[in-house]
Amino acid sequence: MVGDKRLGNREGCTASGPEGTWRDEEAALALSEARIELEWERSRGAEIVTERRGTPGGASGGDATVPAGTVSSTAVSKGAVSGHRQHTLRADAELAELPVRRDHFLSGASVVRPAQLPASVADFTGRAEAVQELSELLTAKGREPAVLTIAGTGGIGKTALAVHVAHAARRHFPDGQLYIDLCGAGSSPTEPEAALSAFLRSVGTLDTTIPDNIEERAALYRSALEGRRVLILLDNARDAAQIRPLLPGDDAGGCATLITSRTNMAGLEGSHLVDLDVMSPAEAFALFARIVGEERASVEREEVMGVLASCGFLPLAIRIAACRLASRRTWTVSVLARKLADERRRLDELRAGDLAVKASFELGYGQLEPQQARAFRLLGLADGPDISLSAAAALLDLGIEETETLLTSLMDISLLESVVPGRYRLHDLVRLYARACANQDQLTTSEREAALSRLLDFYLATATRVYAMERPGDRTVVHLETTAYPGLTFESSRAALDWLFTEADCLIACARQCIGDGKRRRAADLLTAALDLAESGARSRQYESVAKAISDSACTVGDLHTEARARSTLGNLYCFTGRFDRARLELGRALELAMAGGDRLLVSRAPNRLGVIALYQGRYADAEAYFKQAIDAFRSDDNEPGEASALSNLARVHLNTGRTETGMKLAEHVLRIYQRLGSSLRVANGMYGLGIALTRIGKFEEADAQLTRALAIFVENRQRLWEGMTHFRLAEMHLAACRPTQAVEHAERSLALGGIGGEWRRGTFLTLLGKALMRMGQTEQAQECWRQSRAIYEQTGSPEVEEVRQLLSDAWPKTQLRADGPSAR
Repeated sequence: MVGDKRLGNREGCTASGPEGTWRDEEAALALSEARIELEWERSRGAEIVTERRGTPGGASGGDATVPAGTVSSTAVSKGAVSGHRQHTLRADAELAELPVRRDHFLSGASVVRPAQLPASVADFTGRAEAVQELSELLTAKGREPAVLTIAGTGGIGKTALAVHVAHAARRHFPDGQLYIDLCGAGSSPTEPEAALSAFLRSVGTLDTTIPDNIEERAALYRSALEGRRVLILLDNARDAAQIRPLLPGDDAGGCATLITSRTNMAGLEGSHLVDLDVMSPAEAFALFARIVGEERASVEREEVMGVLASCGFLPLAIRIAACRLASRRTWTVSVLARKLADERRRLDELRAGDLAVKASFELGYGQLEPQQARAFRLLGLADGPDISLSAAAALLDLGIEETETLLTSLMDISLLESVVPGRYRLHDLVRLYARACANQDQLTTSEREAALSRLLDFYLATATRVYAMERPGDRTVVHLETTAYPGLTFESSRAALDWLFTEADCLIACARQCIGDGKRRRAADLLTAALDLAESGARSRQYESVAKAISDSACTVGDLHTEARARSTLGNLYCFTGRFDRARLELGRALELAMAGGDRLLVSRAPNRLGVIALYQGRYADAEAYFKQAIDAFRSDDNEPGEASALSNLARVHLNTGRTETGMKLAEHVLRIYQRLGSSLRVANGMYGLGIALTRIGKFEEADAQLTRALAIFVENRQRLWEGMTHFRLAEMHLAACRPTQAVEHAERSLALGGIGGEWRRGTFLTLLGKALMRMGQTEQAQECWRQSRAIYEQTGSPEVEEVRQLLSDAWPKTQLRADGPSAR
């Protein structure tokens, strides 16, 4: 199978004996660097950098594979640097002797010195003027942080240049180097808030202190860099809007930002632009000769220039072509030149745009065996940023072992990359090429549709199993579409949740792809089964976008059943994010369609959620009516967990309308149901509700115990928003118990985590924090909290604004504070 041969046995060097071994090692190193270049140019989230250890003529240490996490980065360690990089080791040794600063003023954690630059390209060639210009600007001393942008087409070597210059300048930035791939060339660029979160963690900020709001994250990031000398490399940026929040503040004059992008960032104020062009003929020849050998290139100089012209003098295309030639002993340069000259094997896009390196990909694809070629084409169909081995097996309709063998063979020839063990991805340009192959009559329409259908079935079946494990007894899964392809099974709830959150991006991308006839209903149900993603606040924007697309598609073709399901999903999401008016519209329409079509799932779930919205808005009569409607529907469907959810919500109505005794009894009854069913997450919901009830009747110690236990379960289940809500209820309880210091601690935690209800909920957090601060005598801080909450309430049109205005005008009411005011909703 292509790619199975080891480097020591590959053909492609005419030399023999020690010289042949040396050239094989050089070819291996060059091929490794080509894979690094592919890695840099892609537009995805995590990276992997592979180095060939050893020196020419010496023993090989094998491939070193270093996975990176959220930030796409690889620090160069002493054990992973080959002999020709000893200057980097010396620089590392100098930096290593600098002390790590302690006691981060923002978080109390130790300040780390990040070293996240990817490995520099060993055979970096040319670009002398650009290197000099960038190096001088990076190291120039100034009052304001330098911002430099390298712009150019895909494959032109922006990342290679940026990393080369950054490594050379490392000693000027003793406080570290930050790196991230912003995925700007792809369809799902990294959100600035995600990049900020990753950077804050990298400089030592604790997760629990990272704000939810992007403006606050950016402010915290600027504060963390103040007075430090840090180099930030923002790779593969989409536009100026994505970049601006990631720039250091004016007080970080010792910092510098190096940006690579396919756009020139003309709208980025204060940025110095280096517009990178293709290599000159001399530079291109030098790079080619360095990979295949000076003698081999010089003998067929004219043919080499023909190859370079066919590659459009693009560095990545040249590197891939040269590595192929170096690994084929029987080929001459003329053979390669003829292959590239054949327009049937070289797309017109070789000379323009993002498809500039397609011809190079064809060199590898043309040599694939039929099974490899089929796998390559099918992998190109999936939109997710990567794919797991199990999902790939579903897509290919093969067993796990056979799939793994095929994927490994594609990795060996650099058509596929492995991010972490068991996960694979195509470079963004390779994916486009693979998809083009699939669409050019090499796969029939039915074959393509069948492959995506299997992938959708895999995600739906597995997500349904996760839902069932998290909510035992819940009959929601009974009403979801059946699947023809099986999903995974899990030994524990924790493993199930790990899968769901790991696959979140791929799962949502698959649903987005499958909104056409035949798959639309399953796509809508996939979002329903992945409710934990929406409830946790993860991927809210992507989740909303896909749900809206499914709803619109279903409405267009008159698929009322699917439209109702998608609208219900949107309504739930809008409720979680505090857009209550939009949530009412979507859920109201979903309920109408469900009742007309007899959808037993939604005739119970929709009124329950409409009741929650009414509860939040203080419309208690409407809320009670909706909850009773939901209770009847859940009972009719024999859905006891659903009934318990509606009863818990009804208890809140009783508590907020003065019926404390019945509210307390309902909360206790709900907890007993959840405990009997054995759902840890639902038990936490029951404890949460009971904790609120106990607070209202003054049993503070019992309330503390219930809420604290609920908090631990929410943390374990990654329910960030419910963590925030529970801290809020603990703050209410402590304030009612005249413990304002503890109340402030929990209120601040709730603000950091967020809660159900978006900005409106943030306003309730701020209102409560202000009350606790006033109890502690911190009047100015309390009034600032109230001013912020007043602004939120005025913007959202919330009735709570009147209470806050009263608090501000009266400075502080002298009467005993109550914890059952509007914030208790």
